[in-house]
Amino acid sequence: MYKKLSLTMAIAAMSLQLHAQTLAKNYKDVSNGNPISPCVFCADPTALDYKGRLYVYGTNDHQQYIHNGRKGSNGYGNIKSLVVFSTTDMVNWTFHGTIDVGKVCGSWCGQSWAPSATWRETADGKEEFFIYFANGGGSVGVIKGSTPIGPFKSPNSQAMIRHGMAGVDPCNWVFDPGVVIDEQGTGWIAFGGGDPQSTGSNLMPGNSRIAKLKPSMTAIDGKAVNLPAPYLFEASELNIMNGRFVYTYNTSWSDRNQWSSYAKRNGQAAPSSCSMCYMVTDTPLDPDSWEYRGEYVPNEGNFGMGWGNNHTHLHKFEGNYYLFYHSTLLESSMNTGASGFRSIGVNKATVNETTQKINKMTLNKTGVTAIRNLNPYELQEAETMSTSGGVGYEDFSNIVRVPSINTLGNDASKNLQVKMATGSWTQVRKVDFGTTGAATFMLRAKGKGTMEIRLDSKTAKAAAVLEFSSSAFDDFTVELDASKFKNVHTVYFVFTEATNAYFDAWQFTEVLPDGIDDVQRSTLNVQRSTGAYDLSGRRLKNTNGRRGLMIVDGKVVQLPSR
Repeated sequence: MYKKLSLTMAIAAMSLQLHAQTLAKNYKDVSNGNPISPCVFCADPTALDYKGRLYVYGTNDHQQYIHNGRKGSNGYGNIKSLVVFSTTDMVNWTFHGTIDVGKVCGSWCGQSWAPSATWRETADGKEEFFIYFANGGGSVGVIKGSTPIGPFKSPNSQAMIRHGMAGVDPCNWVFDPGVVIDEQGTGWIAFGGGDPQSTGSNLMPGNSRIAKLKPSMTAIDGKAVNLPAPYLFEASELNIMNGRFVYTYNTSWSDRNQWSSYAKRNGQAAPSSCSMCYMVTDTPLDPDSWEYRGEYVPNEGNFGMGWGNNHTHLHKFEGNYYLFYHSTLLESSMNTGASGFRSIGVNKATVNETTQKINKMTLNKTGVTAIRNLNPYELQEAETMSTSGGVGYEDFSNIVRVPSINTLGNDASKNLQVKMATGSWTQVRKVDFGTTGAATFMLRAKGKGTMEIRLDSKTAKAAAVLEFSSSAFDDFTVELDASKFKNVHTVYFVFTEATNAYFDAWQFTEVLPDGIDDVQRSTLNVQRSTGAYDLSGRRLKNTNGRRGLMIVDGKVVQLPSR
C-alpha cells in the first residue's frame, strides 16, 4: 500500500545544482543507443515480442563479473542465470532483473548460456513461453513460463538435448540452441559448435544439428540431423521468412584454404574469421537442401566495437528487422582491467523476406532510432532508461517479490528498484509532453534526497526540483511550470542528494485543454463509483485499482493511490 504525499513546491528559480564534474560517470554515451544497457554485462541475445513489447534475453555475464570481484577474465563457469530487458521504442530499455536458471532446473544445471526464446498460444487460448539455453558446452535445457518474465519452471528432470541421443553425436559442443516455430505451429531447434570433430574438417566441422520438436516444445521429435554449415563455430539461430528456414551462425578462426573445394559456395567469397553467415532451405531435415548465402556481418577490424566471435539474433518487430549481437563496448569504456565481459547491442537490418536476403551490416555505437515517443503521462518504471551514471544492479536484495510474478530469490521481477547515490542519474529519450505541457510530476521513492529534472542535458539548469524523505516507498508530487515541459525532450533524473535512496517509478500529469474543470483531488471509493470515464470519454466499467485522472460526475478528479 502506498501513501500519497502531495508536496506543493515552487520551481526553484535559483536551485543549488551539482556541477558537471560531480555527476556520476556514464559509460554509455548520452546520444548513443549501444549497448542497450549502460551498466549490465550481458551477451548472446535472443528476443520475442509480446503485446507490443519486445523482450530481449541474454547470458548474464554480470554474474561472472561480480563473482570475479569485478576484475580478471570472463570464464563463464559461474553463470547460471539469464538477464531480461524489454522495450516498446527501441531506445529506452526496462531491466526486469534475472532468471535464475540454476534454481529453476536444480542440480543437473551447471550453467546457462546463449538463450533462445519463443512463445505460442495453444488451441485452448493458453500462452506458453519457452527459453532454451546452453548448459555449458555439453547439453541444452529448456524452461517454461506463463509470462515473458516468469515465473519459470523446468518441464524436464534433465537437459532436453544430450550426448548419446539419436543424431546428436558426433558433436563437440551440444550448446547454443536456436529455436523457431514455423507457420504450421511446429517447433524446430538448431544447436552445436566447436572445433572440427574427428571426421570433420576446417571447412565442414560437422558440429551443427537441427531437429524437430514435439508438440510439447520440450523434447526432440525423432532424430537430429547434420546441418552442413561451412566453417561453423557456434551461435546457431533460426528464422522463418516467406515459409523458408533461415539459419544463422558464427564462423571459426580457422584458415580458409579449403574454400575453393566447397561446391555450394554460390560465387561467395570465403567468409572472414568470426563473421556471421547464413543458410536457407525449405526442408530443414534434408542436409543437401541447405543453400549457403554468405556473410551478413563480416568481421572487418571489429568495427571498433571490441569483439571477436559473436552471437546474433535477427528479429522482426513493428515491421522492421533488427540485429541483436554483443560486443565489449561497455567493458572498454569502463576500463577496469576486466576482460571478456560483453554487452548486448542492436542495429537495424535490411532484409528481403521474399528472397531471404540479409544485406551486409555495419555495427556501430549509434544503434537505432526510436520507433515511437515515450509517454510521460503513463506510469514509468525507474529501471527504464537509455543510459545512466552511478546506477548498478549488483545487489538484488532490493527486489520486492510478488509470488504471482516470481518466486525465486533472483528471478525476473516487476518490482526492481534503482538504488541512487548523490550524483547518480538516469536518462530517458524521446519523451513527448505534447503541446499543453505537464502540470505535475510524481516520484515514487524511499530514503531521503533531492531530485532535479533536467531537460536535454544532464548539466542543464533544473526545470523542477523535488525533495523526498520516507522509510517506505511513497509518492511525492511537485507542481511544474508547464511552459518548460512541452513537446519532445530528453529527460534526466538527477539525484543531487541521496541517502539510502531508491528510485522506483515516475509519472507526469498533463495540463488539461481549455474548457475542462481544474483537477480536483478525490476521496471517493473508486470500487463503488458509477458514471466514471477516462479522459477520452470512454466509460469505465471496472475502476477497481485505477489511478490518475478520471472524469466523475462531469468533473476531472485525481484518484488517490491505493
